[in-house]
Amino acid sequence: MAEDPLDLTRAAGAVVWRGAADDPQVVLIHRPRYDDWTLPKGKLGPGEHVLLAAVREVHEETGLEVVLGRPLPAAGYLKDGRPKRVDYWVAAVSTDHGFDPSDEVDELAWFSIGAALDRLSYPRDSGTLLDFTGTRPDSVPLIFLRHARAGDRRRWSGADRDRPLDPAGEEQAAKLADLLGCFGPSRIISSPATRCVQTVEWYADLIDADIEISKALAAPDQVTDQAAGDPRQLVLDAIEQGAPAVFCGHGETLPGLVAWLCGYLGAAPPADPWLAKAEFDVLHLLGGKLVGAERHSPT
Repeated sequence: MAEDPLDLTRAAGAVVWRGAADDPQVVLIHRPRYDDWTLPKGKLGPGEHVLLAAVREVHEETGLEVVLGRPLPAAGYLKDGRPKRVDYWVAAVSTDHGFDPSDEVDELAWFSIGAALDRLSYPRDSGTLLDFTGTRPDSVPLIFLRHARAGDRRRWSGADRDRPLDPAGEEQAAKLADLLGCFGPSRIISSPATRCVQTVEWYADLIDADIEISKALAAPDQVTDQAAGDPRQLVLDAIEQGAPAVFCGHGETLPGLVAWLCGYLGAAPPADPWLAKAEFDVLHLLGGKLVGAERHSPT
């Protein structure tokens, strides 16, 4: 289906799971207006980021706060003669605030995969759920974030590692905190450069976490000793820990690090390795394999 960006309706949602990762239950909602059973989803608000929309819509329709996992294939179809695209993620429950029936959603229920496939009203939702079953839902995200805007390097008179974010970069960092928060709390590892540390400070405050400084993530022209360390080992250590991690660094080094990791995991690197300022790659790992990848920016 060809999509006209000017006419495309955007929506976002999730396959929300609980229980054992090898035998999960998933949540479905009933909408009285359509008398259907479907996955929680909804339209993006004006200017709303798709990650934030997915988390918000799930919460509004189910009362569940969720942490996003790997992305699922988007669903595209016509709605009232207009093209519609729904982006989906796997999502785990972080907090259950309780379900309050409304005019839009009057029932919520948890189902096994087989029972959910029987209950869903639309084949496209069944297809999304089958995509969900392609691998276990408990993947771990590793996020590679390029620092936000820091002004013109040529107009900075001090040491480059001390160059701070400019006002636009501060705005990007504030938005990044919410976007990174969609993937839950993570270990935060940053280059020593001021602009990198400032980029993740908002996120660190949001999740009440410390920022670990690693010379291994420094830009090549900022490494002044032989003890900086290997960024690849930094990533391998994070994989061994099996917990989410954010690596904030520089445009000169992160694309190569992501490409190396993809090769290490037996997967193809991103088609476009270059990260713009404040962009980030999310690699979702499970059992030593890459099971999902996505790229986002604050805009």
